[in-house]
Order: sequence, then C-alpha cells, then structure tokens
Amino acid sequence: MSETVAPAKKPAGPKWESEAKDEIRAALRKFQKPLQELVQRDANEGDTRLLVTDFLCVALGYDKYEDLTTEYAVRGEFADYGVRIDKQLVAFIEVKRAAQQLNARHLRQVETYAVKEGLEWIMLTNGQTWQAYHVTVVTGQQVSTTLALEVDILGEDATAKKIEKLFHLHRSALKRDTISDLWKRQAATAPQALADILRTPAVLDAVRKEIRRQSSFNADVEELGRILRSGVIRPELVIDGKK
Repeated sequence: MSETVAPAKKPAGPKWESEAKDEIRAALRKFQKPLQELVQRDANEGDTRLLVTDFLCVALGYDKYEDLTTEYAVRGEFADYGVRIDKQLVAFIEVKRAAQQLNARHLRQVETYAVKEGLEWIMLTNGQTWQAYHVTVVTGQQVSTTLALEVDILGEDATAKKIEKLFHLHRSALKRDTISDLWKRQAATAPQALADILRTPAVLDAVRKEIRRQSSFNADVEELGRILRSGVIRPELVIDGKK
C-alpha cells in the first residue's frame, strides 16, 4: 500500500515576497560574523559603508550600479546614498560607523536632505541597526519625521521578526511601497492619533452616555474634554493649544 504524500506547503505570500525574504534570511547568516568583527574593532565609517553596500545588494536586492548613488549631491551637501528604483529617487541613506549609536543629530542631517529633494523616506544605519523614517512636509507646518521600523541585525529578536522588518526595505517591497502601508497602520494607532480620537465629539458623547449608565450623572461633554486634556492624556500629546 503506497504512502499518501502530503502536498507541498505553498508560501503565504506572492513569489516575489518569498524570494525577497529568502534572500534576507541567507544574508543574515552570511553577514553575522563580518558585522560582529566591525563592531568589535570599532571600524571607521568607510569600512562600515563597504559592508552596508554589500548588504544592500545581497540582502535587500539593490543593483550597485543602477539603484545606488554614493555621495548624492543635495544643494552643496552630500547624502551617503541615494536610492533609485526604476531611475526614480525614492530614499536617502545615512551611514555611521558600526559601533556608533544612531541619534537624533544623524536623523536631522538626512532629514534635511529629504526635505530639499521632496522625498518621503530616509534610512539611518550603522550596519547593525537599520531605521526607516517617514518624512511629512505640509506647507506652513513643522516637518514631521516618524519612525516606521527599526531592526537590530545582531539583536536578540527572532530571525523571523528581523526578516519581516527588513523585508520592507528590500527593493522588491520598496518598489511596491509596502512600507507606506506599514507606516499608515502604525500612525493610525500612535499615541498622538489615539489622543486626538479620544477628544472627538463622538467619543466624548459615548463617554458621557457610559457615565450616565453607570452613575445616572449626565456629564457635560465640554467638561469631559477638559478633564481628558488636563488629567488623563499626557500633556505632550495635546498639541492643538485648546484649554
């Protein structure tokens, strides 16, 4: 009697997605040791860039000659990398040496380049940590730059979690703008967004009704809004200036 052979398990997503994740998985194994050595010897920025270039090509699917421009000129200054997809500039990457912690000053530096060129996406990396930020520019308002993802290649997170994050930086995913969907989901449930929702008339009215159901007290909606702003929501999340 012949054995029943179970059908091969199909990948969860489209072929291009599974291929991109396979590339990242293999690269994480390949770059683990070289990256650790760079960190241990506190390699300079130039040596770190060599590894970053290889990682962009091997792990993230970019063509060194078609997709990447080093020392991209931005009105008299230079971004470490300009990233092009189908000849369209889509992001800047700023690289720091392997053992250096990424900080707000580095972010402001590459943010300025993005604003000047009208780009939505910037990345910071020291080879080990990769951060991607969304840049929002609205006329008459301060530039808003928010973290979309962060992954530490040498960190303790499971490999599968690292792959899921790095996937959005892969050329195939960036071409399809999956990172925008990720950012929009995160932005929708960010503390500031939730604080704004809590102060909408519909939510305040629902709170009023629940208070009345529990206590028979019919609270004033405007008073509830003031209580939320002054005693419930963190002050830094209340940015509309209302009292």
